[in-house]
Amino acid sequence: MQEICSNLHKLLSTAVNDCKSKSIALSGGLDSSILAFCLNDKKINAFATIAKDFISTDLVYSQLAAKQIGLPLEVQTVSIEQLLSAIDKTIKILKVFNPIEIRNAIVMFLTISMVKEKGYSSIITGDGADELFAGYHFFQKMTPVELQKDLERIWQVMHFPAKIIGESIGVDVEMPFLNDSVVKYAKSIPTDLKVHEEKGKKFGKWILRKSFERVIPEEIVWREKSAMQDGSGTTGLTSFFSNLISDSVFKDKLLLYLETEKVRLGTKESLYYYEIYRKYYDPPTFLGVSKSRCPECNGAIPTGSHFCRMCGNFPI
Repeated sequence: MQEICSNLHKLLSTAVNDCKSKSIALSGGLDSSILAFCLNDKKINAFATIAKDFISTDLVYSQLAAKQIGLPLEVQTVSIEQLLSAIDKTIKILKVFNPIEIRNAIVMFLTISMVKEKGYSSIITGDGADELFAGYHFFQKMTPVELQKDLERIWQVMHFPAKIIGESIGVDVEMPFLNDSVVKYAKSIPTDLKVHEEKGKKFGKWILRKSFERVIPEEIVWREKSAMQDGSGTTGLTSFFSNLISDSVFKDKLLLYLETEKVRLGTKESLYYYEIYRKYYDPPTFLGVSKSRCPECNGAIPTGSHFCRMCGNFPI
């Protein structure tokens, strides 16, 4: 295990220092903190985005990581009006109305937009660690055989909205965890080192945590996986839209879109996003060619995928 930890150190440090970016998205989560540590005194600025009107957890952790590593940190606190504007632009870029993806992706849209305004042409992100090292909570319920099989499936279909958003804004998004050497090595690591028990509790990305536990604050190394929407506070949008849209309007529009466009919307938040989506694009049933279609929105499902990226339906 010590050899694996050492190799991960070397590979990630090389991948990070091969990046040309002078900025990094630093949420204070495990992945971005590891990359920040691997900067090896490179002059670089860190950026984070927090929702002003909702509860968020990233602020204290991003500040802790930046202080420990010695990085200048700029925190952008955004209003509900800025979030709504970002939602419209993000949906137009990604061409989906999946609530989970939108709540996460608007954080990257706002962060990438901020670094663009500051004059940066690229940014480093921690994308890829969860997919390579089994960071998602559902992995913890699997047997080693099931985990390996599901990881191999995910490696074939994984996608990263930050890259698409960056291209649309004109900012190159660099992802060191997806460096070819890191990817190849990560795939060779046994699953029992990716999901493993520590002090009576199961953790995903266990080998990453063990590799950096002596150099990154304990509060971050053993911080539970937190989705970008939770850390930034954008998860609060769900209750916001629930209060914004009346029950009668919701009921009428659900029936309308189901009958006319074959789209079944489960929440008021989904309805809000779908109506923005429809400003720019045709109903999903008319888009894409696939042997499999989503039972909720009729969107095309890529071979090997178990969820609908268009509307977020899972499992399929």
